[in-house]
Amino acid sequence: MKNFSLTAVLILSAISGFAQKPGPALLDPTNHALVLIDYEGQMAFATANIPIDQLRNNTAIIAGASKIFGIPTVVTTVAEKSFSGPVFPEILELYPESTYVDRTTMNTWEDVNAYKAIVGKNKKKLVLGGLWTSVCIVGPVLSAIAEGYDVYVITDACGDVSKEAHDQAITRMVQAGAHPMTSLQYLLELQRDWARQATYKPVNDLVVKYAGGYGVGVQYARAMLKH
Repeated sequence: MKNFSLTAVLILSAISGFAQKPGPALLDPTNHALVLIDYEGQMAFATANIPIDQLRNNTAIIAGASKIFGIPTVVTTVAEKSFSGPVFPEILELYPESTYVDRTTMNTWEDVNAYKAIVGKNKKKLVLGGLWTSVCIVGPVLSAIAEGYDVYVITDACGDVSKEAHDQAITRMVQAGAHPMTSLQYLLELQRDWARQATYKPVNDLVVKYAGGYGVGVQYARAMLKH
């Protein structure tokens, strides 16, 4: 009887496509907004916890994911024209400069226009990445949590002036209730099922371009493993 019951469950799972409903803590393309903060030259120059080429690749993965899956996204800068300079090319390629919210405040949450842009997305889950972790990410993360938002931080798409500064900032945010994740985790959590053909190729194209050894592996498989 137990074997029969298990067989029935597997058959029903195959028909429905899923054995269980996914956990509510998982991100999907409809349940969150993405906030990209201060990915600008002046902020990148002093970043020391991660090599800049890796930071740019990780930023490209999350920005690319946001376009592939249609994630409501806010790009905000600080003193773009007078001090910090333009955003990374990987963001500029996807989001035109005219859509950015420029600020003077270090805490995005304290800027009226940025705050309106973020809460205007009407999502109770927020995903953040940017520079620097201990200032421009900690500020809005702690502020959003205080207002009841469920907040995720993409740790390998954040940078700071030292590893200690970055690590302590992540610890502080996690202690306050934020959820840490990585750029590739973000992308794959949105895809979730390789049977989703509409995003299958764009996701793998993004991986080939920016995901290091994993991307090379996908390129190899495409060329060498003919189906």
